[in-house]
Amino acid sequence: MRILFFSLITVLLLGCAAAEYKPQKINGVSFVAARDAIDSTHVNPVIRINSNYAAIMPFGFIRQLDNPEIIHNTDRQWFGETRAGAKQYIVELRKANLRIMLKPQIWVWRGEFTGEIMMSSEENWEKLESSYTNFIMEYANLAEEVDAEIFCIGTELELFVKFRPEYWTSLIAKIRLVYKGELTYAANWDEFRRTPFWNQLDYIGIDAYFPVSDEKTPSVEHCLEGWKKHKPIIKQVSKENSRPVLFTEYGYRSVDFSAERPWVFDRKMANVNLEAQNNAMMALYAVFWDEDWFAGGFIWKWFHKDEAVGGEDNFMFTPQNKPVELIIKNHYGKYRNP
Repeated sequence: MRILFFSLITVLLLGCAAAEYKPQKINGVSFVAARDAIDSTHVNPVIRINSNYAAIMPFGFIRQLDNPEIIHNTDRQWFGETRAGAKQYIVELRKANLRIMLKPQIWVWRGEFTGEIMMSSEENWEKLESSYTNFIMEYANLAEEVDAEIFCIGTELELFVKFRPEYWTSLIAKIRLVYKGELTYAANWDEFRRTPFWNQLDYIGIDAYFPVSDEKTPSVEHCLEGWKKHKPIIKQVSKENSRPVLFTEYGYRSVDFSAERPWVFDRKMANVNLEAQNNAMMALYAVFWDEDWFAGGFIWKWFHKDEAVGGEDNFMFTPQNKPVELIIKNHYGKYRNP
């Protein structure tokens, strides 16, 4: 029965593939940093799903939430997490005419949430600001060097933004001096309404893990209904700041209850549910991609070794080698230049 269901979806989607093109959007993938360099064999699967953008994500590391030192660009990191690795990825992706968002991120040891990074003294706040400036300017300079179309100045740093707003204003000004492209910030889904500097950037960036359905296998209709409480707020923030919205991350795991708390990556949630992922994704596309105030987004997440990841027994975010990959391919195909 499951095989029949997915076969029917495939036929329906293929039948829609010839629909006329719509205005181009940012149809992106979040290209995961790996140990290795990449080549055209790693880029070709990105092209096959009709992506026109890739987010490249070098990393800095913090030992704990109250530690002000950001460790980055060291020989102990994976190649793709470093400046040299990010540049190599970008150069290779450029050969296929993909556009780039450079999105340096922080990882806290043991995977603690970056939104809770919080210093206990003025001295440590100033140390964190200095360390973050060194980290982010390293990649602002790289963004200018490689002509990245978009540079993301931070990801899910709510308390850092809340308690040091003046710092962020000065940081944006510094970035503007060296980088001439477009800027965004990746606010968490429950943070973006309080981010104070949207009018200083070019996009309102949201990591769009909004809860939209509490169903085990959410239907498209139930997800559409769930978006009704979020979409007006997103649109209003866009209108108030006269900036388009960009989903700096979006996606769903292929598990039961995938649209209830989409941000959860706990491996204890391991009951594979491909239909849940399909339906939640189709609803998100239906709600946003035709809006003129919506710029597009970056699917979370895409690994370079396409043949070795994902698949129909995989319960994590990646769409690779799952039925949802065809949904993305056909959807992205409608929003590119003919």
